[in-house]
Amino acid sequence: MTENSAGYRILVVDDEESMREILSIMLHREGYRVDAVSDGAQAVDKLREKSYDLVVSDIKMPRMDGFKLLAHIKERSPQADVIMITAFSSTQEAVEAMKKGAYDYITKPFRNEEIRLIIKNALERRELRQKSRSKKKRPAQRSSFSGLIGKSKEMQAVYDLIEKVAASAANILITGESGTGKELAARAIHYNSGRKAQPFVPINCGAIPENLLESELFGHEKGAFTGAVQQKAGLFEVANGGTLFLDEVGELPSMMQVKLLRVLQDRQFRRVGGTRDLTVDVRLIAATNKDLEREVSRGYFREDLFYRLNVIRLALPPLRERREDIPPLVEHFRRRMAGESEIKVPDSTMRRLLDYRWPGNIRELENAIERCVILGRSGEISEDCLPESLLSRGAPNAGGEIEIPETGLDLDACLGSIEKDILLKALDRAGGVRKKAAELLGITFRSMRYRLAKFDIDPDDE
Repeated sequence: MTENSAGYRILVVDDEESMREILSIMLHREGYRVDAVSDGAQAVDKLREKSYDLVVSDIKMPRMDGFKLLAHIKERSPQADVIMITAFSSTQEAVEAMKKGAYDYITKPFRNEEIRLIIKNALERRELRQKSRSKKKRPAQRSSFSGLIGKSKEMQAVYDLIEKVAASAANILITGESGTGKELAARAIHYNSGRKAQPFVPINCGAIPENLLESELFGHEKGAFTGAVQQKAGLFEVANGGTLFLDEVGELPSMMQVKLLRVLQDRQFRRVGGTRDLTVDVRLIAATNKDLEREVSRGYFREDLFYRLNVIRLALPPLRERREDIPPLVEHFRRRMAGESEIKVPDSTMRRLLDYRWPGNIRELENAIERCVILGRSGEISEDCLPESLLSRGAPNAGGEIEIPETGLDLDACLGSIEKDILLKALDRAGGVRKKAAELLGITFRSMRYRLAKFDIDPDDE
């Protein structure tokens, strides 16, 4: 019996008797209470009789298939998580099931260790949800947490989620614009987990040439390629027992996406030029500033890999959506760069900092404060040392002039042309996503839709 397995009730649903027997025996040995039935209709009857923590179901079954059973469970027994079983050739069906609410899927044939791990992760996530529901609300806000700075409600939500997910082994996808602190969040998860004494290994997937990336992640054997003069351990091996952080995971080439998916499914890999499978125990955290759902729809990112990575989503808010955190961040950077030296931040400077939209987020703020500490007058972070982008507040064509010809001009047409140009540039910067473009321009989504319709602009987004 494994730790914490006693008490959990699992329902196995499969029309193959041999599969029911294999899973039942394995799960009984793990200490779970198990029932097994041959199709979805029998499963519905069992769910009326008892409450289950987890359902493990085949997709293709007579009378009621796995999709119909999943829909029933989500409607009538939402407390139960569902893991789907499918043939290797039908993984698209399993991905579709995850869209409809399944926790994960596993393909036949599978190894016992593989399904043990998926079940363990699912039940750990369930336990975390139950703890979070029963946990009393904290009486006071935290102004910082494991290197993250901020007291806004947005950051309080981030701190709470990190605390809840740190203890699990589930994969986590951190999303957010560049400069929002995704690596800091990943480190906070690691150092609040049971793996904190083991390595935290970060890698920027977009910073390593494609031909070197496989060797960096999985290592290589001596003589595997020109220049491989000795065996090298990859970052998966280095992170064994700890956490591997894949920053900018949206930049992974398609072939590496396939190899990463295999590691996530099997927990095994081979070094470049190797013939032996290596097994690792690694907690994977990925991060991206891209809209991965959009990348999936465009065919640039594998859908099955996305769902493997996106077990738990941690979205970091941009700085413009938590302006109340700017003063404590300024103080944090000021102290770090100037030590205990008395350097004041005048109200006029702070107003500039609060009014700016910070497209580069916390990283841009940090650079601005460092510039001011170096260039500013002694004892003060003055306005005149701020970057030009702050002083102009990022307004388009700031300081530019429009010539009025002797014959005059059509003001409405001129302003309309400028407005259309700005809208198109914002959409281009936002990858065609209207909501993101509206945020860049400081207007509401409804206003953005109205303005686009005025110029018959119809971007390809949802």
